[in-house]
Amino acid sequence: MIGTKVLLIYTGGTIGMIKDSETRVLKPFDFQQITTEVPELNKFECEIDTFLFEAPLDSSNMNPNVWTRIAEIIEDKYADYDGFVILHGSDTMAFTASALSFMLHGLNKPVILTGSQLPIGTIRTDGKENLITAIEIAAAKKANKPLAPEVAIYFEYNLYRGNRTTKVNSEDFEAFNSFNYPLLAEAGIKIKYNTRNILDVDTESKLSVYKKFDRNVASLKLFPGITKEFVSHFMKTPGLKAMVLETFGSGNATSEDWFLSLLKKAIDKGIVIVNVTQCKGGGVDQSKYESGNSLEAIGVISGGDITFEAAITKLMLLLGGKTSAEKIKTKFLSPFCGEIS
Repeated sequence: MIGTKVLLIYTGGTIGMIKDSETRVLKPFDFQQITTEVPELNKFECEIDTFLFEAPLDSSNMNPNVWTRIAEIIEDKYADYDGFVILHGSDTMAFTASALSFMLHGLNKPVILTGSQLPIGTIRTDGKENLITAIEIAAAKKANKPLAPEVAIYFEYNLYRGNRTTKVNSEDFEAFNSFNYPLLAEAGIKIKYNTRNILDVDTESKLSVYKKFDRNVASLKLFPGITKEFVSHFMKTPGLKAMVLETFGSGNATSEDWFLSLLKKAIDKGIVIVNVTQCKGGGVDQSKYESGNSLEAIGVISGGDITFEAAITKLMLLLGGKTSAEKIKTKFLSPFCGEIS
């Protein structure tokens, strides 16, 4: 790692908190003094620089404008660093990781998101290990090539593909999981890289950043007993251009005539509808059961094994490109960077 440079981008989140010595209330600490809280960083042979958001953000306030800002920081500093670590609140980390994976076209360097469940200023924090190992992964090379050149999430000894990851627990240190894609790496005594699972990138590719999002996307989570009045009102959302339909099992939904009729009317008006399962693992197969086949017949797009987070962010980006509904269907089904099988 000698001569390697990593940029640490602090956006906010639990990891950047310490207790005020007087009030005992958690507050963001000055990341310029990060080696005071994490002296182990002084032992790295790589150079670590920091870029701080002026006002740290709770990840609940993340949105496409912030994703664009993060991407522009990486774009501006891309030639100067071998890898990037983004410190981020865990609640919406999978959305940001998914968005960045689609935005950073031609990426051939590691962009590792991490955070913590406990503030870095507490005795039992998981933040130190997450931060230290994320930096090590961002700096890791073999034969002068990065070992994990994609957007990934590192949390509690595991490295996940960013656009395959979902937050699954609000209390355990093992806060994330990737149900439909294997781990990119596992950290034990050594970091074991599962190279067959990591994107094979062109080391000579040039980075280009897609920055146009359209937020006119919504999600409809089905439940037994959902009413015609509710769905009808939902479909009349002003400006609606695309929606993620969260269905049961392998992509099943009520086969009531009123429901299919409302969906078909929306599709005929140019609204893109993607079918994503409510299950954490597995995916949508609209040919498996009659109810799923009915959705296929009216033009609902099967989301396969894509995560909800990746489906939402991919739709926002495709809509931002002013692409027609028919072309969006084709592009959505084509993997950009390993987000769908």
